[in-house]
Amino acid sequence: MRNIVALGTAALLLFAEFTSPFTPAPRSAAPVPVRYKLRTVVLDAGHGGKDRGCAGVSAREADVALKLVLALGKEIEGNMPDVKVVYTRKTDVFVELADRANIANKHNADLFISIHCNASGSSAHGTEVWTMGPHKTDANLAVAKRENSVILQEDNYKEQYNGFDPTSPQSHILFSLFQSAYMVNSLRFAQKVDRQFRTTLKRPSRGVKQAGFLVLWKSAMPSVLIESGFLTNRQEEIYLNDKTNQAYMASGIYQAFREYKQELETGSGD
Repeated sequence: MRNIVALGTAALLLFAEFTSPFTPAPRSAAPVPVRYKLRTVVLDAGHGGKDRGCAGVSAREADVALKLVLALGKEIEGNMPDVKVVYTRKTDVFVELADRANIANKHNADLFISIHCNASGSSAHGTEVWTMGPHKTDANLAVAKRENSVILQEDNYKEQYNGFDPTSPQSHILFSLFQSAYMVNSLRFAQKVDRQFRTTLKRPSRGVKQAGFLVLWKSAMPSVLIESGFLTNRQEEIYLNDKTNQAYMASGIYQAFREYKQELETGSGD
């Protein structure tokens, strides 16, 4: 008898649920995932002002790097109005390495691109794309030491860079052990830039490499340092100092940027 009463009560409750004038609140829908958008890129022209960088017969690194950055910025601004382009410098001024990275951090940049020119013997040639990481050879260390030596022109550099000494191989060895949380995407973008240089622009490439660059270390986002060529090689100096070739180089970097942005935003891979 008790079981019959219980079944009857359950039936009445079920009937009331379906005949009630009040509609029960719908279950909340699962949250729609927010898709990643690359909104801000920081473009950094290496050197500038009192720091002229390396030089060829007539071209200076600070000037060539700035022209390449301005050409790249023009490409992005003209084709991607949804992307904010921030420059660490747009004129011939000196900007400390830490300040360059701070500009990127302040704007919550999604990518940091630093452009330079290289120096070595007169026969050295080719592009290089660098990310933060441990150097594998003495040649890699030498490039990092040359770029990091800029801080010798800064005031209180030992305090600002935690006692780092750009003239000491030991400092670079310890510093280069730093593993960035953004290394995967940094390498992803670097490989796309290198591919554009090799296949589209037909530039000789020395590949994608890693070493301890202070400007990349301070940047809290994926970041690369592009060595566009050797000003100490007369043929490359002539190439890099030409406005048309600067536009070609900028276009190649832009195409890599476009592919990188699309890949991240759609979740697709190579």
